[in-house]
Amino acid sequence: MQEKIIILDFGSQTTQLIGRRVRELNTYCEILPYNKFPFGDESVIGVILSGSPFSVYDEKAFKVDLTEIRKHFPVLGICYGAQFMAFSSGGSVEPAPSREYGRAHLSWIAPEDPLFKGIEVGSQVWMSHGDTITSVPAGFVTVASTDSVTNAAYKIEGEPTWGVQFHPEVYHSTDGVKLLSNFVKDICHSKCDWDAESFIETTVAALREQLGDDKVVLGLSGGVDSSVAAVLLNRAIGKNLTCIFVDHGMLRKNEFNDVMRDYEGLGLNVIGVDASKKFFSELAGVTDPEKKRKIIGKGFVDVFDEEAHKLTDVKWLAQGTIYPDCIESLSITGTTIKSHHNVGGLPEKMNLKLCEPLRLLFKDEVRAVGRQLGMPERLISRHPFPGPGLAVRILGDITPEKVAVLQEADAIFINGLREWGLYDKVWQAGVILLPVQSVGVMGDERTYERAVALRAVTSTDAMTADWAHLPYDFMAKVSNDIINKVRGVNRVCYDISSKPPATIEWE
Repeated sequence: MQEKIIILDFGSQTTQLIGRRVRELNTYCEILPYNKFPFGDESVIGVILSGSPFSVYDEKAFKVDLTEIRKHFPVLGICYGAQFMAFSSGGSVEPAPSREYGRAHLSWIAPEDPLFKGIEVGSQVWMSHGDTITSVPAGFVTVASTDSVTNAAYKIEGEPTWGVQFHPEVYHSTDGVKLLSNFVKDICHSKCDWDAESFIETTVAALREQLGDDKVVLGLSGGVDSSVAAVLLNRAIGKNLTCIFVDHGMLRKNEFNDVMRDYEGLGLNVIGVDASKKFFSELAGVTDPEKKRKIIGKGFVDVFDEEAHKLTDVKWLAQGTIYPDCIESLSITGTTIKSHHNVGGLPEKMNLKLCEPLRLLFKDEVRAVGRQLGMPERLISRHPFPGPGLAVRILGDITPEKVAVLQEADAIFINGLREWGLYDKVWQAGVILLPVQSVGVMGDERTYERAVALRAVTSTDAMTADWAHLPYDFMAKVSNDIINKVRGVNRVCYDISSKPPATIEWE
């Protein structure tokens, strides 16, 4: 039985970062809604409570009875999680005199406290809250302070329960990983045996038991997730897997043919379908980003369903859904952040059972599994690419001519990153075709042509991202090549927005 840490999500933007940090400690964890604790699951070894956009005294604040959880498991509350435990036990949580956001330093740490083992006074932590715990309840003992926050951390006497008002999961908390390690390894006594090799071993065995001799169909996108899912399933069930790769016309330059060759080299049984005319027809005149996604999602379902029905005795639909897809598609407040065509539609339409072998993995874990499976690095290290493809990198309506322009500009940018040794230093990169034209001069002629924006970010999990600080010489070369070689483009811009507040994609 795979032991696990449960992270109860109260709606924080950094909940997934907590999960990433725990996984980096070779410990399996699951993120669940704050009110969905799996009572009776004997594999749980500890619980972490996330932050939240709410104040604990708000009427809409997420609240749950933690009594039984605290009786049976070590608990670590982070930010809202810490404030909620204090508030619900009789402590005081009040608006801070000024919003506490940014770097702070621990000015005092209780000697010998196990959560802070190996962490020195002066260690930098990251604050992000508008409230503060002004008094702790009886039985709560303060174990760390900063200059402005007396109750920066506390422990509950007689039980392995702690709360911290800072965010150990974010990069800016210098010893945050050490604190989480103390909780996971020393307090929860994790065996730290979660890695790519163990995942493959247990997942292949589980797939063979789940699928038996049933036939499975899987939709490939050319991306890392679906490719790794296909190879993993191929190892488990071999010839009973059939893959379908649909070209909706908005892939990158030469991508369809290049990826088909890679798949054949992996020994996968793949059916390639060129459906570009259908998609261009249905997208004609559509400018709304979400409508684009839905049209492409539905079109993919229709094409995939038509091809799949040509097969016989298929009982399962496999998808390359990963953990961020499951969590980001629907936030805990019920607000759609981004629609993914690979998490809905197909199973209902095709009346097939759903198989998602990667749904518990983050992107970098998927890559680690792919490498362990022996897949070529050119597939494993590919940047993430949106399911709707270049359709969501063309602001405004979609035409074959616009796609062709963007494909050429994008190829120059991506190939340039590879040639300059920058590709693997960037999490994701691409070109966006803007719905504006600008004045330019080429030779003795005045031009009025399109502008494009280059986007390149660094990240570890796509939940947060910073714009990539690419060399000026490289940027100058790419800009010059795009303007000179891509007919119809006379201006190149660079996007220096971080996530948050911006997203990685423009649509």
